[in-house]
Amino acid sequence: MVSRYGVKIRKREGKILEKMRARHACPKCGKKSVSRKGTAQWHCKSCNATFTGGAYEPKTQAGNEAERALARVNQ
Repeated sequence: MVSRYGVKIRKREGKILEKMRARHACPKCGKKSVSRKGTAQWHCKSCNATFTGGAYEPKTQAGNEAERALARVNQ
C-alpha cells in the first residue's frame, strides 16, 4: 500500500496478509501445504483436498469453538 489510510490500518492489513499467505496444516493429511485459493477457499497441494474455511485463515476462532462444542456433545 502507498502512504495513505494511516499507519494503524496499514499495519493491521500487513498482519492479516502475513497470516493469509503463510502455509497452514491440512485437516486431511496434516502436512503444511495448504494455501488460499480464493475467498474462504483453501487447497492442499499435497493431497489435493479443497475445503472452505475463514476468509484469511483456514480455521476461524468460531470454527474452533464449534468443533470443541461438538466434541463435548459426542462424548
